[in-house]
Amino acid sequence: MSSYIIEGGMPIGGKVTASGNKNAALPCIAASLLTPEPVVLSNIPDIEDVRVMLQIYTALGGRAEQLGLNTWKLTAADIVSSKVPDEAAEKIRASILFAGPLLARSGEVSLPPPGGDVIGRRRLDTHFLALTELGAKVKTKNNFEFTARKLRGADIFLDEASVTATENALMAAALAAGETVITNAACEPHVQDLCRMLRAMGAKIDGIGSNILHISGREKLHGCEYAIGADYMEVGSFLGLAAATHGELEIDGVLPADIRPAKTAFGKLGVVWEHENTTIHLSKKQALKVNNDLGGMIPKIDDAPWPGFPPDLTSIITVLATQVEGTCLVHEKMFESRMFFVDMLIGMGARIVLCDPHRAVISGRAKLSGSVVTSPDVRAGMAMVIAAFCAEGKTTIRNVYQIERGYENITARLTALGAKIEKA
Repeated sequence: MSSYIIEGGMPIGGKVTASGNKNAALPCIAASLLTPEPVVLSNIPDIEDVRVMLQIYTALGGRAEQLGLNTWKLTAADIVSSKVPDEAAEKIRASILFAGPLLARSGEVSLPPPGGDVIGRRRLDTHFLALTELGAKVKTKNNFEFTARKLRGADIFLDEASVTATENALMAAALAAGETVITNAACEPHVQDLCRMLRAMGAKIDGIGSNILHISGREKLHGCEYAIGADYMEVGSFLGLAAATHGELEIDGVLPADIRPAKTAFGKLGVVWEHENTTIHLSKKQALKVNNDLGGMIPKIDDAPWPGFPPDLTSIITVLATQVEGTCLVHEKMFESRMFFVDMLIGMGARIVLCDPHRAVISGRAKLSGSVVTSPDVRAGMAMVIAAFCAEGKTTIRNVYQIERGYENITARLTALGAKIEKA
């Protein structure tokens, strides 16, 4: 099990270019199964989750050819298997995204329960609801078995605005006969990316960016070329790192609209940045002081489905809050185990009261000390990286496989920003 050894206590800053959005790349790879024609995807991040997703794609009969840095040509002329491999599926939750396109293309799919981050109970019921509305039959004994003679358009109301359930429904509906309406659909930037890719393949989709999507099914889709958008979770992580360590940072390749909800939340901690076109600039002169609500009330930073503050950034902003003067409440409403990583922060000297599995009260500024910690998931792992750079002395972070599932070439990019980090 690999580790990072980090020397803290110095500003991290410079220039960096945003990677492609992991959460858009994964469903777009799965969507490539919807056509026998070649699909060329660019700006695909070179991360572990993408490698696993491509492994599943090829096991199902697709051919993946790397054309250059971050560009892949995917061709699924024939589906040779409708069974998602167990070992690969257990590594990432996104493996369930093959259910929709496999069902639409071959009429059946066998899928083991997906793996991924352990951040609480992550329901799959919404996937089953959406696919059964489109005409699938589902068996859930050991594996999940989906069959459908012919998918037909339907009026679907999702019981929660699940990102991956929306994506599965979108992909299945693109080849279903007739019209489909998905209400209470997720509308995050990565869902919008998938919608635009499906459009480039010939799908007819209206309502992109809203929570009501209209899909007119097609008999077949064609190949396309599509560029994945920037990863705003990575952008938020780099902004949190630079602000917490008093560094100055410039990030290129950003879509400012995607980072807007984070800008509001970071602003509550006295962190501001400027943007021009697709470039963000964060000055090292940050107030780093909690802006209380009216009447001097302690502010709350809580996550929500888009366009709310992204749940994947709650771990990042929690660490940032330890380095900000004042007190705030972070409320992670969507996953009941995500905040448990704060025990490691407390061990490093952070002043945090974990009220319950969802809420933490943070009082800063705290003096952190180096320690030995473990990365529990992608985002909490990156949060511990930020904490390590804020701390005095040396920190060892174990299980960094989790971090590298979501952050491209992270040690080299951090080193280029002045960080002292080694992988052991």
